[in-house]
Amino acid sequence: MEDWLTVSSIGQYLRPTHRIGKTIRCFDEIDSTNRYLKDIARTDGTDGMVVLSNAQSSGRGRMGRQFQSPKGKGIYFSVLLQGGLTGEQMMPFTAMAGLAVCRSIERVCGLRPVLKWPNDLLLKEKKICGILAELVTSPQREPAVVLGIGINVSQTAEDFTPEVAEIAASLQQIAGRKVSRPQLAAALIEELDQAYDALLSDDWEGCVEDYRSRCAHIGKPVRLLPMGGVPEVVTVLDVDKHFGLVVQDAAGEIRVLRTGEISVRPYGK
Repeated sequence: MEDWLTVSSIGQYLRPTHRIGKTIRCFDEIDSTNRYLKDIARTDGTDGMVVLSNAQSSGRGRMGRQFQSPKGKGIYFSVLLQGGLTGEQMMPFTAMAGLAVCRSIERVCGLRPVLKWPNDLLLKEKKICGILAELVTSPQREPAVVLGIGINVSQTAEDFTPEVAEIAASLQQIAGRKVSRPQLAAALIEELDQAYDALLSDDWEGCVEDYRSRCAHIGKPVRLLPMGGVPEVVTVLDVDKHFGLVVQDAAGEIRVLRTGEISVRPYGK
């Protein structure tokens, strides 16, 4: 099938890369591409190794949420980063990964997603992509990062549970036409490779500017959902040079968020 994710179907679109995508493995179905790569990372994985699956039985998102992964409908993708990322680089790269997905979608679909900090992609106020970064440690190897990306490509409303259908959509639903999964997967690999190069060379100023231009909530109130903390309403002022979210609280105090999550409901309408 021309839309099935295989090494050869992706390879027909993929241009040479520096690090990411030198090794690619594709599965018809797997429990979780992140789980698979985390196991590999502890033994013999290589920097930039990519795993994709046409379906996942146990896909996961941020905050322990389930990521629905129907067969042949999305891109379920993980990449292994063993280039010695520091803790200080983790936040920038997860944000840059969100930007890389935006750029790949824009290239292939002609759609311009916006970003809900730190790395949720929205089109017409619907979520189309989830990103999960996980640190992997092992006594035998240096720490590594597994970055998982799930993109809703050709789902219909019936492919989502009712509660997910309220907040999520697919590229096909938004674009009104079929989107090639192999072509989008190849574009994603190329954009992530460029982002990884920028990170490792400490040359991401242009990425910050592009991210800021796509940040959907600058100048708007959002609800801050800190991990283990009490939600509060803050106003988004800016994104700093390390992709931290600059906010002002009700008392007028300005601070920079490095972790956590924001909600735009009911403030984003």
